[in-house]
Amino acid sequence: MSGLTRRDVMVVVNRYIGVSGGYLGDFSYRTHAEFYPEYCDLDIDPYERDGTTRERFIEILLTAPPDQQAKILRGVVERFPVAAADAPPTRTAELRATIEQMVARLAGGPHVPAPRLPDQAEAVRRALADAEHLIATSGATSAVDRVHTALHAYLHGLCADAGISVDDTASLTSLFKTARKGHPALQPEGPRSGDIDKILRAFSAVLDALNPLRNQASMAHPQAELLPVPEAMLVVHASRTVMHYLTARLDSVARQEATP
Repeated sequence: MSGLTRRDVMVVVNRYIGVSGGYLGDFSYRTHAEFYPEYCDLDIDPYERDGTTRERFIEILLTAPPDQQAKILRGVVERFPVAAADAPPTRTAELRATIEQMVARLAGGPHVPAPRLPDQAEAVRRALADAEHLIATSGATSAVDRVHTALHAYLHGLCADAGISVDDTASLTSLFKTARKGHPALQPEGPRSGDIDKILRAFSAVLDALNPLRNQASMAHPQAELLPVPEAMLVVHASRTVMHYLTARLDSVARQEATP
């Protein structure tokens, strides 16, 4: 797993935290030293390095192993909120999302990104944003419930948009099967459509497993045991993959219909 590049670090320093008069945010020597144990759960002593607070922070972040870089970035997002009164104009919600994507990569390796769903209901977009934030700040286990909610709302909206009647209490598996059967844009076509159908039927089994995982091993309810991070990321990736495919399929059909 590769760590942050120098460009990544400078974006965090100059655009997110902000530098004014040579000072890094509102850090003093003392608060910078306290930042690592308090916000990052790391035993790092910046006094062991030479230079200004900015120079020490850059060196620490750039030379830390990827798992520690992820912790430091999580600490930065918590320590420097977007809405802070003294935030620089470059500290935007979009930049925070970019940093959270860095954290997800550092903590969990390559991943399926959150799909962009501009035409979906606010509930879907908010659940996806919540999941992205939780992955970056609390870990994938905390995001399982939100990803499940996003996919469930997405499938409900997909059926509603196509005039397909479904029960409000329908499960993920039922919604997915109903959408595949009744939505005209979701019929596999092209070469090897039979093999694609096999993959989609296999995903029905995957979605069937997501319900008990969400109800019995996620933060949705108090649990004695929770999904470990690798398995939680598997759930996140599987859910996002389904939404990516369905969105791409719908977009492809819409473009074909719009072509004279």
